[in-house]
Amino acid sequence: MLQNVLISVLIFLFSGVFALVFGQTPDAAIKPTYFSGDVAAISATTLSITTKTGTVSVALSDKTAFKKVSAETRSLTTAIAGALADVVAGDQVTVSALQAADGKTMNARTVYFVSKADILAKNAKDVAEWQRRGIAGKITAVNAQTNQITVDIRGLTGSTTMTVTPKADAKFIRYAPDSERFDEAKPSTFTEIKAGDTIRALGDKNTEGTAMTAETVLTGAFLTVAGTIVSTDPAKNEVVIKDLQTNKDVTVALGTTSVMKKFPSEMAERMAGMQAGGGAAMGGPGGVQIVRPPTQGGQGQPAAGAGQGQPGGNGPRGMGGRPGGGGGIDDMLERFPSVTIADLKAGDMIAVSSTKGVTPDRIRAIKLLAGVEPFIRMAQAQAGRNGGRGVDFNIPGLDGAGFP
Repeated sequence: MLQNVLISVLIFLFSGVFALVFGQTPDAAIKPTYFSGDVAAISATTLSITTKTGTVSVALSDKTAFKKVSAETRSLTTAIAGALADVVAGDQVTVSALQAADGKTMNARTVYFVSKADILAKNAKDVAEWQRRGIAGKITAVNAQTNQITVDIRGLTGSTTMTVTPKADAKFIRYAPDSERFDEAKPSTFTEIKAGDTIRALGDKNTEGTAMTAETVLTGAFLTVAGTIVSTDPAKNEVVIKDLQTNKDVTVALGTTSVMKKFPSEMAERMAGMQAGGGAAMGGPGGVQIVRPPTQGGQGQPAAGAGQGQPGGNGPRGMGGRPGGGGGIDDMLERFPSVTIADLKAGDMIAVSSTKGVTPDRIRAIKLLAGVEPFIRMAQAQAGRNGGRGVDFNIPGLDGAGFP
C-alpha cells in the first residue's frame, strides 16, 4: 500500500517538473478548437467569424495573441506579431480557441489573420499573371506515360485543343469534395487528374497556342445539372429540381457565394442556335477576354479594363474563351440580370454548376442560371438525333464554372 502511495507521489512530482520545464499550463493540456473563415465583426471582447457552416463567435482577452499571415505564402509558421487593431471585417482568420469552464464560451488563444487589403493586392497581381500566362478548359485525356494532359478550351464560337505538360516541379492543387473555394483546395498529384475534370493551368505557351509547359495545375471534378423546379424553400435557401438526366429530385443548396443569373431570352435563343450549327457568330471584334485566377472564396470580380483588346487572352474565369479569339461569356454573365430564390417558380427550368459531392441527390450551387430552356431543348434534340445516348448539356457560363 505504502509503495503505491510513493509511486503516485513520484508521478505527480515528475508531471509538475515536466510542466515547469516545458512551459505547460493547464490550458496547454486541452486540445484547442480551430475556426477558419472571414471576419464578420470584431470588438475588444468578441470576434465573429463567418465559416462554411455558419457564424461563430469567440471571446477575446488580453491573453489573446494576434499573428499576421502573409497573403503570398499563407504560412502560419512565418506569421509576424500583430494586434487587435490590425484586424477588420473582411479579413480572413484562423483562430485557435479553448473552451471556457462554463462549457459554452470559446476563448481565443491565437488569431492568425490575413488582411483583406493584402488579399486584394495579391489578387490584382495574380489577375495580370493569369491573364497573360493562364488557360482554363476541360480535360479530354490524361497520358501518364508522356505526362501530358489534353485540354479542350471552349469559346462562344468554337473550341481549341491544347496539350499541357507539367514541369518536373509543378504545383498540383485540387478542389475538395463539396467545395468550390480555392482556399479549401488540397495539394494534389498528377495521378488524381481525370478526363472530364476542369483545369486551370499557369505556365509558358508556345506561339501557336497549342501547347503549354505548366508550373501550376489546378483541377476539380465539377458537374452541370439541369432540370425543372419542383419547389423552393426561401427559409432554407434551397431549390428542389427534377434532374432531366436521371428524372430524380435533386436539392440545390444556395450559399452566399452562389451566382444566380438569368439569360436574356433573345441571347439564349441565338447562342443555342449557334451550338446547333445555325445563327451568326457572337463576340467578334472587341470581345472581352479575361482570365481570372482563383481568389479566396466567393466569385472573383472582374479586373478593371483587364483583357480588353489585349492579345493572348485565354478565356474568362470559367471555361469560356479560346487562345487569340473572341469569347468572354463569364464577363457577359456578370452583366446578366441577377435573380433571387423568390424569382424562381415551380415549373421553371434552371441549370446549376456544382462540385461533385458525395450525395448525388444534394448539391451546392456555384452558379445557377435561369432562362436556359433554349439550350436544354437543343441538347435534347441532339440526343434524339444521336439515338438517345444521353443529353450533353453545354450551357455557356456553367461549363467548367467552379473557379471562384
